[in-house]
Amino acid sequence: MIELDEVDRKILRALARDATQSAGALGRAFGMSQPATWRRIRRLEQAGVIKGRHLRLNAEALGFGVTVFLGIKLARKGQVSLEDFERAISAIPEVQTVEHVLGLYDYRVRVVARDLSDFERVLRRRIMTLPGAGDVEANVLLSEERLPGPIG
Repeated sequence: MIELDEVDRKILRALARDATQSAGALGRAFGMSQPATWRRIRRLEQAGVIKGRHLRLNAEALGFGVTVFLGIKLARKGQVSLEDFERAISAIPEVQTVEHVLGLYDYRVRVVARDLSDFERVLRRRIMTLPGAGDVEANVLLSEERLPGPIG
Protein backbone atom coordinates (compact mmCIF):
# COMPACT_ATOMS: atom_id res chain seq x y z
CA MET A 1 0.00 0.00 0.00
CA ILE A 2 1.32 3.43 -0.96
CA GLU A 3 1.59 6.24 1.58
CA LEU A 4 -0.45 9.29 0.53
CA ASP A 5 0.38 12.76 1.75
CA GLU A 6 -1.97 15.73 1.66
CA VAL A 7 -0.73 16.86 -1.79
CA ASP A 8 -1.44 13.37 -3.20
CA ARG A 9 -4.95 13.54 -1.73
CA LYS A 10 -5.52 17.00 -3.25
CA ILE A 11 -4.40 15.75 -6.66
CA LEU A 12 -6.65 12.69 -6.40
CA ARG A 13 -9.67 14.78 -5.36
CA ALA A 14 -9.08 17.19 -8.26
CA LEU A 15 -8.68 14.36 -10.79
CA ALA A 16 -11.75 12.56 -9.43
CA ARG A 17 -13.77 15.72 -10.16
CA ASP A 18 -12.21 16.28 -13.60
CA ALA A 19 -9.65 13.82 -14.98
CA THR A 20 -8.97 16.04 -18.01
CA GLN A 21 -6.99 18.58 -15.97
CA SER A 22 -3.39 18.92 -17.05
CA ALA A 23 -0.48 18.40 -14.68
CA GLY A 24 0.40 22.05 -15.27
CA ALA A 25 -3.05 23.26 -14.18
CA LEU A 26 -3.00 20.99 -11.13
CA GLY A 27 0.51 22.13 -10.25
CA ARG A 28 -0.50 25.79 -10.44
CA ALA A 29 -3.52 25.09 -8.21
CA PHE A 30 -1.33 23.45 -5.57
CA GLY A 31 1.83 25.61 -5.90
CA MET A 32 3.89 22.94 -7.66
CA SER A 33 5.70 22.71 -10.97
CA GLN A 34 4.22 20.75 -13.86
CA PRO A 35 7.03 18.11 -13.78
CA ALA A 36 6.66 17.58 -10.02
CA THR A 37 2.91 17.18 -10.38
CA TRP A 38 3.31 14.79 -13.31
CA ARG A 39 5.79 12.67 -11.29
CA ARG A 40 3.25 12.37 -8.48
CA ILE A 41 0.48 11.39 -10.90
CA ARG A 42 2.73 8.75 -12.54
CA ARG A 43 3.67 7.37 -9.10
CA LEU A 44 -0.02 7.08 -8.21
CA GLU A 45 -0.74 5.34 -11.53
CA GLN A 46 2.19 2.92 -11.14
CA ALA A 47 1.09 2.08 -7.58
CA GLY A 48 -2.39 1.24 -8.89
CA VAL A 49 -4.11 4.06 -7.00
CA ILE A 50 -5.19 5.64 -10.29
CA LYS A 51 -6.61 2.83 -12.41
CA GLY A 52 -7.30 4.92 -15.50
CA ARG A 53 -9.01 8.00 -16.78
CA HIS A 54 -12.40 7.23 -18.22
CA LEU A 55 -14.78 9.11 -20.41
CA ARG A 56 -18.20 9.32 -18.76
CA LEU A 57 -21.01 9.46 -21.28
CA ASN A 58 -24.37 11.08 -20.62
CA ALA A 59 -26.73 8.16 -21.30
CA GLU A 60 -29.78 10.43 -21.40
CA ALA A 61 -28.22 12.68 -24.06
CA LEU A 62 -27.60 9.53 -26.12
CA GLY A 63 -31.29 8.59 -25.93
CA PHE A 64 -31.14 6.23 -22.95
CA GLY A 65 -33.62 7.77 -20.51
CA VAL A 66 -33.80 4.86 -18.06
CA THR A 67 -31.07 3.32 -15.91
CA VAL A 68 -31.88 0.18 -13.96
CA PHE A 69 -29.80 -1.70 -11.40
CA LEU A 70 -30.43 -5.42 -11.42
CA GLY A 71 -29.72 -7.90 -8.67
CA ILE A 72 -29.32 -11.28 -10.35
CA LYS A 73 -29.16 -14.62 -8.57
CA LEU A 74 -27.85 -17.52 -10.61
CA ALA A 75 -30.29 -20.42 -10.78
CA ARG A 76 -27.79 -23.24 -11.16
CA LYS A 77 -24.40 -22.20 -9.88
CA GLY A 78 -22.81 -25.60 -10.49
CA GLN A 79 -24.04 -25.98 -14.08
CA VAL A 80 -23.01 -22.59 -15.43
CA SER A 81 -19.63 -21.13 -14.67
CA LEU A 82 -19.41 -17.59 -13.38
CA GLU A 83 -17.09 -16.72 -16.26
CA ASP A 84 -19.64 -17.96 -18.83
CA PHE A 85 -22.40 -15.88 -17.25
CA GLU A 86 -20.17 -12.80 -17.00
CA ARG A 87 -19.07 -13.14 -20.61
CA ALA A 88 -22.67 -13.57 -21.83
CA ILE A 89 -24.15 -10.65 -19.87
CA SER A 90 -21.21 -8.38 -20.75
CA ALA A 91 -21.97 -8.92 -24.44
CA ILE A 92 -25.39 -7.24 -24.09
CA PRO A 93 -24.96 -3.67 -25.43
CA GLU A 94 -27.32 -2.10 -22.85
CA VAL A 95 -25.30 -3.52 -19.94
CA GLN A 96 -22.88 -0.91 -18.58
CA THR A 97 -21.39 -2.67 -15.56
CA VAL A 98 -21.34 -6.18 -14.14
CA GLU A 99 -20.26 -6.65 -10.53
CA HIS A 100 -19.90 -10.03 -8.81
CA VAL A 101 -21.11 -9.40 -5.26
CA LEU A 102 -21.62 -11.18 -1.96
CA GLY A 103 -25.12 -11.10 -0.49
CA LEU A 104 -28.68 -11.80 -1.55
CA TYR A 105 -27.72 -11.72 -5.25
CA ASP A 106 -24.70 -13.02 -7.13
CA TYR A 107 -24.43 -10.05 -9.52
CA ARG A 108 -25.27 -6.38 -9.59
CA VAL A 109 -25.75 -5.14 -13.14
CA ARG A 110 -26.28 -1.61 -14.46
CA VAL A 111 -28.48 -1.47 -17.57
CA VAL A 112 -29.52 1.51 -19.70
CA ALA A 113 -32.57 1.57 -21.96
CA ARG A 114 -34.45 4.11 -24.04
CA ASP A 115 -37.56 3.80 -21.85
CA LEU A 116 -39.28 1.24 -19.60
CA SER A 117 -40.72 -0.76 -22.49
CA ASP A 118 -37.25 -0.95 -24.04
CA PHE A 119 -35.89 -2.11 -20.68
CA GLU A 120 -38.60 -4.79 -20.51
CA ARG A 121 -37.54 -6.04 -23.94
CA VAL A 122 -33.88 -6.20 -22.87
CA LEU A 123 -34.82 -7.98 -19.66
CA ARG A 124 -37.12 -10.56 -21.25
CA ARG A 125 -35.27 -11.26 -24.49
CA ARG A 126 -31.64 -10.86 -23.48
CA ILE A 127 -31.05 -11.06 -19.74
CA MET A 128 -33.62 -13.65 -18.63
CA THR A 129 -32.59 -15.98 -21.46
CA LEU A 130 -28.95 -16.13 -20.33
CA PRO A 131 -27.75 -19.52 -19.16
CA GLY A 132 -27.96 -19.68 -15.40
CA ALA A 133 -30.07 -16.54 -14.92
CA GLY A 134 -32.41 -17.01 -11.98
CA ASP A 135 -34.12 -14.49 -9.72
CA VAL A 136 -33.86 -10.86 -10.80
CA GLU A 137 -34.68 -7.72 -8.83
CA ALA A 138 -34.83 -4.38 -10.64
CA ASN A 139 -34.31 -0.92 -9.15
CA VAL A 140 -34.89 2.10 -11.39
CA LEU A 141 -32.44 4.97 -10.91
CA LEU A 142 -34.20 8.22 -10.04
CA SER A 143 -31.14 10.46 -9.60
CA GLU A 144 -27.40 10.09 -9.18
CA GLU A 145 -24.62 12.05 -7.55
CA ARG A 146 -21.09 10.84 -8.29
CA LEU A 147 -18.66 11.24 -5.39
CA PRO A 148 -14.88 11.16 -5.69
CA GLY A 149 -14.47 8.07 -3.48
CA PRO A 150 -12.45 7.26 -0.36
CA ILE A 151 -9.46 9.54 -0.74
CA GLY A 152 -9.13 10.47 2.90
